Amino acid sequence: MKYTKYHAIGNDYIVIRPADVKGELDPDAIRLICHRNYGVGSDGILIGPLDSESCEFGLRILNPDGSEAEKSGNGLRIFARFLWDEHLVDNGCFTIETIGGPVSCVVSDDGRSVKVEMGEVSFDSSKIPVVGDHREVLKETIEVDDQILTFCAATIGNPHCVVLSDSPTPEDARRLGPLLEVDPRFPNRTNVQFMRVVDRNNIQIEIWERGAGYTLASGSSSTAAAAVARRLGLCDTDITVHMQGGDIQINFSKGFFATMTGPVMKICDGIIADEMFKQSV
Repeated sequence: MKYTKYHAIGNDYIVIRPADVKGELDPDAIRLICHRNYGVGSDGILIGPLDSESCEFGLRILNPDGSEAEKSGNGLRIFARFLWDEHLVDNGCFTIETIGGPVSCVVSDDGRSVKVEMGEVSFDSSKIPVVGDHREVLKETIEVDDQILTFCAATIGNPHCVVLSDSPTPEDARRLGPLLEVDPRFPNRTNVQFMRVVDRNNIQIEIWERGAGYTLASGSSSTAAAAVARRLGLCDTDITVHMQGGDIQINFSKGFFATMTGPVMKICDGIIADEMFKQSV
């Protein structure tokens, strides 16, 4: 099974063409491929390009726990770079369909930078979804591990819980993130960001990603957290999101329509041996 591996500021994915998939990629196979010790090792698998009725390319995004993600900002930048590397696109704008909605992409800087129009961020409880009365989910409280946290929720095609913090740490994300991910008020589970507003144009986040765990960087998390900072009036329209893996630029226009720009780096091409699938972990 041929694959190509990339990372987007520390968030790594492998891309597999549909024609190179042998049999069905069931959850066990996905978990094995993504395993850091027994497989290739990655934060997810991108299957594409697929046929799409509404866009030029279709894409499936698979989490390392075997589940499927609606949208991934870093995954989309990586897939856009893959299409560029394969000479399927040039430096013009092209569209990709995901479960979480269509996006437009532009590859620049000799493939090293990708801009993605992520779509409009919503704080609507019915769209995210979050249980309870219909509302914008802003500055609500939640108790986790004997701590009272203040959070906002948002969707950019996938659900996010943004916890307001004075000093977010990786330990916070690793300890509280998995509890928030499966909290009953988030019926589809949720991605979690612990966010500190630095100034009008900068925020810092630590990330627990639904289906993936602690993550060095995330494009959709950056977009959701920046949107929350903007919605609360704490930031302007151009926001740099600082993460353990690096920085992403988020720009808002027409309210909360978000455009994300960030780097991508190719790691390698490879072939997964059939023998790998004969083990159990």
